[in-house]
Amino acid sequence: MKILNFGSLNIDLVFRVDHIILPGETLSGGDVEYFAGGKGANQSVALSKAGAEVFHGGKIGEDGRWLLDKLNSYGVNTDFVKVYDGPSGQAIIQLTPRGENSIILSAGGNRKIEEKDIEQTLSSFSEGDYLVLQNEINGTEGIIRRAREKGMRICINPAPFDSSILSWPLDLVDILIVNEHEGAGLAGASGAFEEILDKLTRLFPGKDIVMTAGVEGAYYGCDDERIHVPAVKADAVDTTAAGDTFLGYYLAARIDGTDVRKAMEMAAEASAVTVSRPGAMDSIPFAAELKD
Repeated sequence: MKILNFGSLNIDLVFRVDHIILPGETLSGGDVEYFAGGKGANQSVALSKAGAEVFHGGKIGEDGRWLLDKLNSYGVNTDFVKVYDGPSGQAIIQLTPRGENSIILSAGGNRKIEEKDIEQTLSSFSEGDYLVLQNEINGTEGIIRRAREKGMRICINPAPFDSSILSWPLDLVDILIVNEHEGAGLAGASGAFEEILDKLTRLFPGKDIVMTAGVEGAYYGCDDERIHVPAVKADAVDTTAAGDTFLGYYLAARIDGTDVRKAMEMAAEASAVTVSRPGAMDSIPFAAELKD
């Protein structure tokens, strides 16, 4: 059984600011810092640091080759990352002293995925393998359909959320992992976390649905089953990769046979460590750093 994360790879430019900039405002910040990022790459690192074997698929430019070295250093296999003649994805991140962030994305290679890239990558995976997807690359709908034809199990994190996700064949997905905003978008409804989760379980019967809710913890639903796990308290420094950490640790634990509640508790603990550190994938803890 193998895990393929077909997802984004970004160069993150982080500006430390007193507050998120307002329209028409010019704000002096601190030094610019460069980090490896992208939701896909962050989730691959989280899976690997949690102890899973993960293969990353995607596309970068020559300017992003150092991202491969970074992923490799954390044990992620990058054999399925293509290099093309163009820029890598980039993110401009404003980060406040309270750990709040605002992010502007430039897709670069993440939106240059071709049909041949999809076929070449998926040809190395088969029935029973896992596929992880987000919404930072193109071709996602086709990837879902092709992976299901091969009998792969599919985990979707529909982030960042936009209306195009509503046209994806989500009935082919096995696991949905969302935050409260993504959950509300998929459900087409607002309200309490429990109400949104109830709507999602009705829309997607038989699917494992996990909804993270920040300081309110995380919620699980599958048909009539419900589980809630509280958040682990942390002094937040940078919340950038919190959700990616949760997904990686949760999925790695579930694939390893851990029950839902325990997997959520492990993911919550790992996420608390992540937000207490600066950066994205660098801030994600190794499993050995967590409590037994």
